[in-house]
Amino acid sequence: MPEGNKRNADRSGKDHVMFKAVLFDLDGTINDSGPGIMNSVRYSLEKMGYPVPGTETLRRFVGPSLVYSYTTFCGLDEETAWKAVEVYRECYHAGECYNLFIYDGIRELLADLKKAGIASAVVTSKPEGMAKQILEHFDMTQYFDAIVGPDPYDPSNKKSALIKRALNMLHLSADEVIMVGDSRFDIIGAKEAGCASIGVTYGYGTREELVENGADYLADTADQIRVPLGMIDNALQN
Repeated sequence: MPEGNKRNADRSGKDHVMFKAVLFDLDGTINDSGPGIMNSVRYSLEKMGYPVPGTETLRRFVGPSLVYSYTTFCGLDEETAWKAVEVYRECYHAGECYNLFIYDGIRELLADLKKAGIASAVVTSKPEGMAKQILEHFDMTQYFDAIVGPDPYDPSNKKSALIKRALNMLHLSADEVIMVGDSRFDIIGAKEAGCASIGVTYGYGTREELVENGADYLADTADQIRVPLGMIDNALQN
């Protein structure tokens, strides 16, 4: 990475870097979609006759791909996991996809990035069509130059591949962008793609996993995302 874009190792925000684009995870970063996702997982497991895990396990479904979550957290084999995904979507697409709220400060941050001429993109493990549908419903697509997610039948949660696709769409190199996310998948994906990263602690991942996986910065609120973006004055005002 060029000398001018080195991140501050102590995450104090003293060395401000103005990136050309900011990539945002969706669930747990832009919005709290936990209620709708967890309700849909409960529905799928109950309908299929499988035990429903406790809330802490259900929370872990927010972020990764569904096939990964069903196999990892519920012990289903891949074929059964795909069946669970189909049942999940019965409930989620019927309205639970809108059972969420946008985190405080996110709209204002996105509006300020747009005013500053800094591109924004969504990079999510949620199927791309559904991500666009949700963002349109909440009048959020106006803020984004790209929305990137996998095909509905792609079981991969390889965030780095999605990040690289976003870079191609934005015509930018890895050292010109920064990834913002709430889980280790976002931080690992950014690292594999060669990008800087901001781990947000208000989502569904833990501070420990963000630190352990090498987040370059941490943000406890949406306003704190502004600090490593060189928007410190706005952060102090809000």
